[in-house]
Amino acid sequence: MVKTGSVYSPKSEDDGLRILVTRYWPRGVVKSRVDLWVKGLGPSVELIKEWKAGSIGWDEFKRRYLLEFKEAEKKRLFEELKKTVQSAGGDVTLLCACKAGEEKCHRTILSAKLLAGS
Repeated sequence: MVKTGSVYSPKSEDDGLRILVTRYWPRGVVKSRVDLWVKGLGPSVELIKEWKAGSIGWDEFKRRYLLEFKEAEKKRLFEELKKTVQSAGGDVTLLCACKAGEEKCHRTILSAKLLAGS
């Protein structure tokens, strides 16, 4: 099962492998809060800046974030993430430090992409 959550939330027994998928390490978070950090799966710096500035809406953010997976490095990291999820028995929680609700966070897009297998 692939879930999503906040890196600030307490660990839960059913989290499985806790993977941080943000470009930057969140302030005040100790390394032991996560099992793995794959910063390259976070949105690009430019996309983060535009989203946080309010220059683009959610639909445009989602469209452009998914386009980033055509880049070789992000594609490679995604394939590695799929293998990691399979080897973990599917019990994985994708973590982010977004202040926005889960419905408007890249971790939800990434989770859906994982579940779709693409």
